[in-house]
Amino acid sequence: MRNIKLIISYDGTRYSGWQVQKNAVTVQQVLESALKRITGRRVKIRAAGRTDSGVHARHQVANFKTRSRLAPARIINALNSILPKDILINSIEEASCKFNSQNDAKLKHYRYTVTTSRFVDPFIRHFVARFSYPLNINSMKRSAARLVGRHDFKAFQASGSKEKNTVRTIKRINIEKRGSMVYIDIWADAFLYNMVRTIAGTLLEIGRNKLPEDRIGEILNKKKRALAGPTAPAKGLCLMKVEY
Repeated sequence: MRNIKLIISYDGTRYSGWQVQKNAVTVQQVLESALKRITGRRVKIRAAGRTDSGVHARHQVANFKTRSRLAPARIINALNSILPKDILINSIEEASCKFNSQNDAKLKHYRYTVTTSRFVDPFIRHFVARFSYPLNINSMKRSAARLVGRHDFKAFQASGSKEKNTVRTIKRINIEKRGSMVYIDIWADAFLYNMVRTIAGTLLEIGRNKLPEDRIGEILNKKKRALAGPTAPAKGLCLMKVEY
């Protein structure tokens, strides 16, 4: 049995996330269907992160096991020939039989992109969230610094989430403004459901002075979702890199 590792990019606009669902089109479903056509057998693909509906990826890592003898070069050429144009296999290689794209991941980098422009460039409209308020970037940076480190991020996950262990380690947060574009980059060992989008929504509320800078400490201490800001729209989020 061979273990094949893939690096995948996709525009998540028209997909209901990564994971296979009933009565919905997902990235995993499309990839598994394509692989069945190529190898002649059903396969299950495991990804480093299960991106949500509308979320994008530049560097998603996945793996699948197969008995097919097709060379990696033939597999990638065949996949990119039949996959829709909003999904691309960037690279493919044989991995150790023990490699697990989800469990072996050490660091994930997500970027949340916002435009403060009144009107959105049509060429980027699917990849940015519009937030047409003046933002105090320095205030956002000071607040974001309080999130770095190992904390219980229970308040930053989606309401009703059943995750029992909500402790995660954020290694770094960077906020940068270039013209009307604002980029919030977060590196962590793992993320909770909607964690990045909730952090982004909270920092944006702080940036427009709707929440005080010291609210981050209170949110972490009290672990109450209601204290945090709104969940930012999915289309502004992109999985940038997974490291092992």
